[in-house]
Amino acid sequence: MSLYRLLRPLLFALPPETAHGLTLSSLQMLGRLGAPPQDEAILAQHILGLDFANPFGMAAGFDKDGVAIQGVHRIGFGFAEIGTLTPLPQPGNPSPRVFRLPQHGALINRLGFNNQGQMAASKRLESMTFARPVGINIGANKKAEDRIADYEAGAARFAAIADYLTVNISSPNTPGLRDLQSGEAAGEIMRRVRAAAPDIPVLVKIAPDMRHDDAIGLAESALAENIDGLIISNTTLARDGVAGAKYADEAGGVSGAPLFDASTDMLRAVYRATGGKLTLIGVGGVSSAAEAYKKIRAGASLVQLYTGLVYEGPGLVTRMKRDLAARLRADGFTHIEEAIGRDVEDAK
Repeated sequence: MSLYRLLRPLLFALPPETAHGLTLSSLQMLGRLGAPPQDEAILAQHILGLDFANPFGMAAGFDKDGVAIQGVHRIGFGFAEIGTLTPLPQPGNPSPRVFRLPQHGALINRLGFNNQGQMAASKRLESMTFARPVGINIGANKKAEDRIADYEAGAARFAAIADYLTVNISSPNTPGLRDLQSGEAAGEIMRRVRAAAPDIPVLVKIAPDMRHDDAIGLAESALAENIDGLIISNTTLARDGVAGAKYADEAGGVSGAPLFDASTDMLRAVYRATGGKLTLIGVGGVSSAAEAYKKIRAGASLVQLYTGLVYEGPGLVTRMKRDLAARLRADGFTHIEEAIGRDVEDAK
């Protein structure tokens, strides 16, 4: 039994946000102890103009203010995405606002973009260097009069700091935010973010609750606006996968295992429609190499996780890298890039 399996009951006896704070503090200390571990060459990629030692990234929402990036890299992640960061600090929604559903391998959160603001994060990051890529996820303040301008401001602030930017227009916890995924608003946001950050990769994070036709339409708009990729997907408002569970009726987005099928189906549909022209990052319900591999074969170049780490602990990343390399070799691949979208291509 792993050390984390022994410690998890103690952590789960604490409120989720208290346990999360302890985890961030531990990773801050761990980040001071040395460089990330070496990874197998079969897992390395050069995409988005960046070098990724392995395809696994910490999803946004874990380290909102960028305080534990080096620790995230230290436990083996190939990249880290911080945020969501808004122009002005905001406390988010009232507590309690995070709920564990262990029997479903899920979380429900309605955090509401709680963060210290973009100025504090930029001051912290400007003086630091990182061994692996760091993405910055930007959002709009809840009370912003012009939410599109908030995205533009975030892009301008972090254009010279981030390795890539993620435009988060899909959180379910800021009222009306998901409306920005449709119509003219999405195109306007992408145009203004690209103009403010012309020289770094920009991705857009979308919701799993969109119809596939709408997601494909947004992907086509992203191509037209010179956006580099999509992150598929954010949390879901659906409750089918957690029906009957304690806390299932709490407001907020569901993450973890119940999200896997919907997010992977959307990933596959977008990859098929765009023919690999966009870089896709798969996220949602990944807690094993088998699940990560399914997302890669469905079209993901990179894979993010967060909830899986809550239930499996920091050793999960090392296990997933080892097992993914073994799966690639077993299927006759010499490099991870050969597996990207393979199930879609084989189905043609």
